[in-house]
Amino acid sequence: MVPKLIIVTGGVMSSVGKGVTTASIGRILRARGLNVNAIKVDPYLNVDAGTMNPYQHGEVFVTYDGGEIDLDLGHYERFLDVELSRRNNITSGQIYLSVIEKERRGEYLGQTVQLIPHVTDEIKKRILDAADGFDVTLVEIGGTVGDYEQLPFLEAARQLRLELGEENTLFVHVAWVPLLPTTEEFKTKPLQHSVAELRRYGIQPDAVVARSQKPLDKAAIKKISLFANVPASAIFNSYDVDTVYRVPLVLEEQGMGDFLTRRLALRAARPDLSDWQNFVDALANPRVEVKVGMCGKYVELRDSYISIVEALRHAGAALRARPKLVWINSDEVEKRPEMLSDIDVDAMVVLPGFGKRGTEGMIECIRHARVNKIPFLGICFGMQLAVVEFSRNVLGLRGANSTELDPDTPHPVVHLAPEQLGVDKLGGTMILGNREVEIVPGTLAHRLYGASSTVERHRHRYEVNLDYLPKLQEAGLVVSGWRTDIRRVEIIELRDHPFFIATQFHPEFRSRPTKPRPVFRGLLSAALLAKGGEEGGGGDQGVRQGGG
Repeated sequence: MVPKLIIVTGGVMSSVGKGVTTASIGRILRARGLNVNAIKVDPYLNVDAGTMNPYQHGEVFVTYDGGEIDLDLGHYERFLDVELSRRNNITSGQIYLSVIEKERRGEYLGQTVQLIPHVTDEIKKRILDAADGFDVTLVEIGGTVGDYEQLPFLEAARQLRLELGEENTLFVHVAWVPLLPTTEEFKTKPLQHSVAELRRYGIQPDAVVARSQKPLDKAAIKKISLFANVPASAIFNSYDVDTVYRVPLVLEEQGMGDFLTRRLALRAARPDLSDWQNFVDALANPRVEVKVGMCGKYVELRDSYISIVEALRHAGAALRARPKLVWINSDEVEKRPEMLSDIDVDAMVVLPGFGKRGTEGMIECIRHARVNKIPFLGICFGMQLAVVEFSRNVLGLRGANSTELDPDTPHPVVHLAPEQLGVDKLGGTMILGNREVEIVPGTLAHRLYGASSTVERHRHRYEVNLDYLPKLQEAGLVVSGWRTDIRRVEIIELRDHPFFIATQFHPEFRSRPTKPRPVFRGLLSAALLAKGGEEGGGGDQGVRQGGG
């Protein structure tokens, strides 16, 4: 079967919204019963996103099979409600590494290895391999048209059109249309230049998604159609909305779904976006607000925690509650721990991270939540630091710490996982991807999940030191979740607290708009219960019955 590809490019500026546009197209097609796949192409020379600084790249999203991926893969999974693989991310680093390795093995039979055809052939092969078996595959090419590093991918896309035919390939170009504030006039010239630049590489877009601050007027659409050489019926407007989850509805209303299925001759059912519409309505019309403290070290760049933010929104929609996020810089707390007494929150999340900076501030946030009975959730590093805080302040182990933060700590209550001891490379070597977790009956975790096990995604090197577990449990720490394949602590909680739970895994990566993860729904439910019961449209239901 010849694969059908929708290739998405971007112009004018970075962060124009290609990822959300790609995910929205996927949602529209999924609503028609189609089996949709999505690939993100990243032109950088890193093999993957695993070693990148969050300040430069934002969140590292983890796939079920352990891929450390660009955060756009998170958008794809949330919008499409699928689990994608590491092969759904293609980087320049992967491509060049593979080509060089093949050359060293003599696979090119003595040829002069060149950008064309060897690099472009490798790109095409990876796209087609990932597209195999799907009704349609979306391919988002990262970066902006005109970037040098993007050129091999655009050339490969041009060749795919030639090889697969127009009936099996469709180019969508996303570009910004600024609104001139002095005249309130839309300026289409940047988009025109962007399309002209794309044409220089032999690609004529079949459709244009014009990003804008406000809905475009007919005059702007007519001008784009004329100068981009795209029919007005194939020009769609993605204007700023209250939530990115509304974008599929906006594009569907403009006829994008019908255009795509007709243009690619896709056999599609009647679209059904009712569940998505209900979710967006719940998101936009909350009955109550709940303030959630977000304590971490990368809070200046909110994209570092984008999946957690979205997971809280999913849970909030299920409860008709809007999470108002109160960002707490752990560096500042470290300098002035007394500032926490002035921060009014209904719940506290201590976020993932690596390294020593700001960790004492995170530990202070945990202590504040524990002592003041504030509903608390710790994730990965947040769980490890919760064990450190409990060891110091409840068990009385002075100087207790993680060996990541203090290799000479007298009480290494968190230490390097045994299988990590011989690891000498950073990229792709952590404990990564899906693992099954056994949940202990009679615990808060069991009530939340309503099951004896769950599957969750991981990304860590350090874990709770089992040598200290008897003392920790004797002092009141409850282990409510274990890895099923090996004895490792996955969930901890406290019984003498309204809601105190922490996970070694990352529950945010498997949260979906209409399927919130139990720990996030439970956290907000507990906060709402403390605020006054049922006013959140679910009250403590998430705590008593589970939540997703």
